[in-house]
Amino acid sequence: MTDPIADFLTRIRNAQLARQHEVLVPYSKLKYAIAQLLEREGWVIGLATQEHNRWLKVLLKYDQGKPIIANLRRVSTPGRRVYVSRHDLPKVLNGMGMAIISTPKGLMTNNEARKARLGGEVICEIF
Repeated sequence: MTDPIADFLTRIRNAQLARQHEVLVPYSKLKYAIAQLLEREGWVIGLATQEHNRWLKVLLKYDQGKPIIANLRRVSTPGRRVYVSRHDLPKVLNGMGMAIISTPKGLMTNNEARKARLGGEVICEIF
């Protein structure tokens, strides 16, 4: 697998299209950090690790039968890294969505990175 983050986002997208309530993905620290951001910002209900950190279970969130996450988009790929300065941080749907930025101080949302005045690699966008 060349891009485990894209696989993680695709598994979430496919599980929501199939109206599943949870999805299992192979565990990694980066995927866990992304899932924690999604949980903290209210895009998923919860998460848990299973079998001694081999799997990550993400509990998906729905509103009246419709998925909360309308679109997950991988921005920076292994073949094309996308870096932004603190002045060029993306605004996703005029603030209705969120971008996940990998900064020198860890993963942050675009709003947190703007407040901390940090730039970095744009991992993905959620809206």
